[in-house]
Amino acid sequence: MNWFRLHFVENEGMAWGWKMGGDWGKVALTLFRLVAVIAGVFIIRDFIRKKYHAGFIYCSALIFAGALGNLIDSMFYGLIFNDSDPYMQNIAQFMPKGGGYASFLHGKVVDMLYFPIITNTHYPSWFPFWGGEEFEFFRPVFNIADASISIGVIAILIFQNKFFKKHDEQLHTTTSEIKIDDKVQVVE
Repeated sequence: MNWFRLHFVENEGMAWGWKMGGDWGKVALTLFRLVAVIAGVFIIRDFIRKKYHAGFIYCSALIFAGALGNLIDSMFYGLIFNDSDPYMQNIAQFMPKGGGYASFLHGKVVDMLYFPIITNTHYPSWFPFWGGEEFEFFRPVFNIADASISIGVIAILIFQNKFFKKHDEQLHTTTSEIKIDDKVQVVE
């Protein structure tokens, strides 16, 4: 299969490996993920109580599950694996004798899914900024948690009219009733 490959990439940061300033940036990113996951529990519970569309709840759960997966990696991966160096052909070992490569909250997130669907092509020379450079679709390496987040967000964007129709109708009905009551009070 030329369009799918498994890679082993330890991502030190966020999407596409973006980093936030050293050790403190890594802790800040992990704590942000922790706050987002805790908030996600209460937000999804609220969606269920308010009887939001089931599809929206499922999409929200996909986003939550992906965030939780990346959080678990960044909290514990550094504690239970040693550091790997892909250039030296050594892959991280589980539970090494000397301990992991990082302390709590300092772990990397492992990405492994790579889909180079379109390769060996170039941008046209007249194309702004990247003219003549190699073009590859889909270049990023990602994990199942990232895919879960992406699928949840994309599905919400695609089906937003269906997901939020009921709540919009309730809002308009409530607004209309209030306006009618106000007019009745003014007439009396």
